[in-house]
Amino acid sequence: MFTRFHSATLCSPTRAMLLSGADHHLAGLGNMYETMAPSQAGKPGYEGYLNDRVVSLATLLRDAGYHTYMTGKWHLGREREHSPAARGFDKSFVLTHGGGGHFDDLGLGMDDRVAEYRRDGEPVALPEKFYSTEFYTSELMRYIDAGKDDDRPFFAYLAYSAPHWPLQAPDASIARQTGNYDEGYDVIHERRLNRLTAAGLLRDGVEIAPRLPGEPAWNELDEAQKKTEARIMEIYAAMVEDMDIHIGRLFDFLEQSGKLENTFVFFMSDNGAESAPLDNWPVFGDWMELCCDNSYENLGKANSYVFYGQNWGRVSTGPFRAYKGYTSQGGIQVPAIASFPGHIEPGTINRKFVSVLDVMPTLLELAGATHPGTSYQGRPVYPLEGKSMLAMLTGKAERVHGQDDRMAWEIFDRRAVIEDDWKLLLMEPPWGTGEWQLYNLETDPAEQTDLVAQYPELVERMGAYWEQYRTQVGIVPMEGGTKF
Repeated sequence: MFTRFHSATLCSPTRAMLLSGADHHLAGLGNMYETMAPSQAGKPGYEGYLNDRVVSLATLLRDAGYHTYMTGKWHLGREREHSPAARGFDKSFVLTHGGGGHFDDLGLGMDDRVAEYRRDGEPVALPEKFYSTEFYTSELMRYIDAGKDDDRPFFAYLAYSAPHWPLQAPDASIARQTGNYDEGYDVIHERRLNRLTAAGLLRDGVEIAPRLPGEPAWNELDEAQKKTEARIMEIYAAMVEDMDIHIGRLFDFLEQSGKLENTFVFFMSDNGAESAPLDNWPVFGDWMELCCDNSYENLGKANSYVFYGQNWGRVSTGPFRAYKGYTSQGGIQVPAIASFPGHIEPGTINRKFVSVLDVMPTLLELAGATHPGTSYQGRPVYPLEGKSMLAMLTGKAERVHGQDDRMAWEIFDRRAVIEDDWKLLLMEPPWGTGEWQLYNLETDPAEQTDLVAQYPELVERMGAYWEQYRTQVGIVPMEGGTKF
C-alpha cells in the first residue's frame, strides 16, 4: 500500500500520464476537454485527446508481444482515431466521456446528454441489463479468456466509471449499506481519522483541514436533510463495495485460470475526492432537473442524478485540504495498491513519494520492454519522465525517488511542486492566498502551517523549478473557461 502516491488533479490528465509516461500538458490534456478555455483549445498539449507526440503503454506492450485489453472509462478522445483501438489496444469496450449513467447511456450534462461508447473503436449501443461495474469486469474476463491458449502474456486496463457521479447502484447493493451513515459525516470523519492514527498512517496530533466555508455541520441539518445525505452516501458506498466485489471476481477468475501467481496488479484512483458543488452549475443543475427524478425513494436508480457533496468528500479526503481539481493534497494524493504474488511482501507500506508517472516505467520493466526515447516509428515522442518502482516493490530499494527529485503540477493556474517532504503550493482565494505557500508534508499533511517566511531559499529553489517546468511543458494560461 502506498501512503504518498500522487496523481494529476483531474481524471483525464491522470489517464494521459498513466498511459504515456509524460506530463499531461505534453500528452494532449493540459486541461480537460470539457473545461478547456478558448485561450488553450487546440494549442500544443491542449488537443483534448492523447496526442501523437507520445507513445502509449498499450502500444509498447503490444509491440513486446502482449495481448492488450481495455474496458471502462477512456476519456482521452472521442473520435475513432483517438480511441483505444488507435492507441495500442487489441480489444476494448469503453465509455469515451468522463462519465455517464451506470445502468444506461444517461449523459453527464446539458452539453453531453447521451454517453457515448465504442467497441474496438466503433460506436456501439449498451447491452440490456447493463451495470457498469459488472459489465466492464465481465467483458475484460471474456477478453482474457479468449486469448488464454496462445501463451502470450496480457496487459489489461480496467477503468471503472464508478464511483463517478451520477451516484447509482442496484437496490440490493444499496440495501447492504442501510444505516451505515446515519451518524453523519462529522462523526464518521472523526472515526476515520482515529483509525488512520491508530494504524500509524497519520501522525497523532496533526492539524486537520477544516470544514469548507459555508458548509453546515451535521447537527445543523434537519431530519429530512440528514435522511437524504445518509442515503446519498449509502449509494456511494454501494458503488465502492461493488467495485470490491467485482475485483474479487476478477482475482478469482485469474486464480482459476492459473494466471494469478504470474500477474502484477496495480490499483489506483485518478484524482482526489469529487466534492465540487456541481449542482449549482447550470450545465449540471439544469440537467438534473430535466433528466431525472431525485426524490428520496428514487435515489440511486437509473433516472436519478446526485453527487455526494463537500462534507462527504471531506470524509473521503481524511486530513487533507480541498479536493479534485485542486493542487493541494486533497486533489492529488490518492489511494494506490500493488500486488505481485511471490515478489511483493503482503502487508508492506511505502511511505515515500511516488506518482502516476512511475507506473508506466514499472510495467515496461516487468514486461522486459523498453521505451523508444524520443522517436517512435519515425515520429518524435516525449521520453518517459517517471522511474520504475520495481526495485522498491520487491524490497531491493527503500525508495523510488531521491531527496532532490521534484515533481510539479498545474491546472486552472493552480500550482504545486513537491520535493521530498516539502510542498510549494499556489491556489487562488479562498483556497489559498494567490501567492506561494510552503508546507512540510511529513509534519503537516493537511497543509495548514505556511512556512514560506522561514525557508526563503527553499521557496526560491522550488519556485525556480516550477518556472522551468512551466516552460518545459508549455503551460497556456487559462483565460475564461470553467474551473472545478
